[in-house]
Amino acid sequence: MPLYKNVPKGSWRLAKIILGGAALTGLAVATVAYAQNKPLPTVERVELDKYLGVWYEIARKPLYFENKCAKNITATYTLNENGNIVVDNQCVGKDGQQHQSLGEAFVVNPPYNSKLKVSFLPEVVRWVPVARGDYWILKLDEHYQTVLVGEPSRKYLWILSRTPQPSEEVMNEYLSYAKSLGYDLKDLIRAEHTSE
Repeated sequence: MPLYKNVPKGSWRLAKIILGGAALTGLAVATVAYAQNKPLPTVERVELDKYLGVWYEIARKPLYFENKCAKNITATYTLNENGNIVVDNQCVGKDGQQHQSLGEAFVVNPPYNSKLKVSFLPEVVRWVPVARGDYWILKLDEHYQTVLVGEPSRKYLWILSRTPQPSEEVMNEYLSYAKSLGYDLKDLIRAEHTSE
């Protein structure tokens, strides 16, 4: 005699809902795992002269060297005499003081310019190709107003904008794209910008 003979119909519905939910959760986990194993695609081409200038950090995944930053996080990019990009990161720290970190970015896939290596070593040894972090441009709108930046391991991620308050629609578009690439956004930090 089957064990399920006297099970009420409502229990079957509940079991179907639970199993269906588990299947959807399993599918979502499998989809993220699949995306994480695929190579990380970058934009086709970046025109560096359009990319230069001031960008506001809108969101990021946690990283140790930004732990001191509390608000008003910006990155300003300019060209130096070597044709590399000067990186000037600034923020207001948790201590209320202005903090600055100067570095240099080197294009590693010219003429596409979508993959860079960034060094924050002292300027006199910055030319040594060690301790350089990946800076890959993953999504960039045609008017160079919003950018998604990441790196191959998908540990770090930034959304930068030319304005400190982009629309939620734009944010959701970029976050959805990051998820489709296999980024886990549960620990995403939203940056605060004030007029001070």
